[in-house]
Amino acid sequence: MQKGELEELQVIAEVADAFGVIRVVEMGCYRFLEFGDSIEQSCVFNGDPSWLEYDYTRAMLLGALCHAAPESALFLGLGAGNLTQACLKYLPLDDVEVIELRPEVPRLAMEYLGLADDSRLTIRIGDALDLLDSAENADLIFLDLYTDTGPGVGHLAWKFLDNCQKKLNPGGWLIINQWAASDGKPLGAALLRGLYHRHYWEVPVKEGNVVLIIPADLEQQLDVPQLQAQDLRLAPLLGYSLASLLAAVRPAS
Repeated sequence: MQKGELEELQVIAEVADAFGVIRVVEMGCYRFLEFGDSIEQSCVFNGDPSWLEYDYTRAMLLGALCHAAPESALFLGLGAGNLTQACLKYLPLDDVEVIELRPEVPRLAMEYLGLADDSRLTIRIGDALDLLDSAENADLIFLDLYTDTGPGVGHLAWKFLDNCQKKLNPGGWLIINQWAASDGKPLGAALLRGLYHRHYWEVPVKEGNVVLIIPADLEQQLDVPQLQAQDLRLAPLLGYSLASLLAAVRPAS
């Protein structure tokens, strides 16, 4: 996502690493994590870093609610960390692991974007494609590997995507923030249909992405009444409902 130039935008921090420039910028009560030439990666509400501003993050949280009582989660890609914080705040997680490619990202997230140093949270630095095998199995796995040019190679890497699903505990769920093609289908739709045997669900969101909700095995089904009940329970705490996103859920296309 790319923002237009805004006079109110203030640069809070800027660093360069081997992959390019990373910025934290502020506009009003929001801060944004940017890569490269003002390519927005994350948006954080200063008053509550666990607030999910964008539909794609809310759709990923909806995917997490498919598990009735998750104890562990693995995040492949951190961004500003607001989805991680929302999951730590609202889900019964005991153990959360994050794999992030760029060491400056978690530092900036903690210093400027409100990422809390939670005792349940472990952050490892490195390429998710290399470190996935050494990660613990998890009830929930979130895949959100984006650069300033688009999705990382892992979003279309058959073996990696297969291994992500295999890292799930029984009853677990893999949630992928996938780009949408011009026809509204997820990037690599043919590959995904073959890999996951068409047994997954899609949530198209207004940011132009499609969030994929993929079960650990072919026996698992999307429990819509459970998701509706979870939404009713959480909406007063979250400050928003996920009902419109749940209504948009569709079988693999």
